Amino acid sequence: MKIWKYGDNINTDMLFPGKYTYTCSTADEIKPHLLEDLDPSFSKNVKKGDILVTGKNFGCGSSREQPVIGLKAVGIKAIVAESYARIFYRAAINQGLILIECPEAVKAFSEGDHIELDIDNGKIIVGENKFSFPKLPKEILAIRDAGGLLAYTRSKLKKK
Repeated sequence: MKIWKYGDNINTDMLFPGKYTYTCSTADEIKPHLLEDLDPSFSKNVKKGDILVTGKNFGCGSSREQPVIGLKAVGIKAIVAESYARIFYRAAINQGLILIECPEAVKAFSEGDHIELDIDNGKIIVGENKFSFPKLPKEILAIRDAGGLLAYTRSKLKKK
């Protein structure tokens, strides 16, 4: 597992360049362009289970699903940030991508630190430091477990 560290105000164009908005719509088309202007090594080296650690206002900018679809598709386990743009937060829920807001953990993280996440119980260990974050609502965890809001909704409809 690798920890990818980025700063404040990482916007949707940095996550997925706007020039591809109308030409890339599937996860396979999106993945090669993730963070290409911010960190060209990301799409080539990201692995399932990796974690992003970011500053304030992560995901600000335009309302597009591609950044979240891509991050979910490459297997990002979670994003730990100081704060999120609301539009990105909502898109992440739709895709079942876990977002953790824990400014203290972000500030404690140094390059080379290991991170352990206990998402279900709201615990995070950064190096030797332990932090708590508000437990995610059971509905958010159920959407994650279903693979996204669409799959979750379909499963609920089948049960009726």
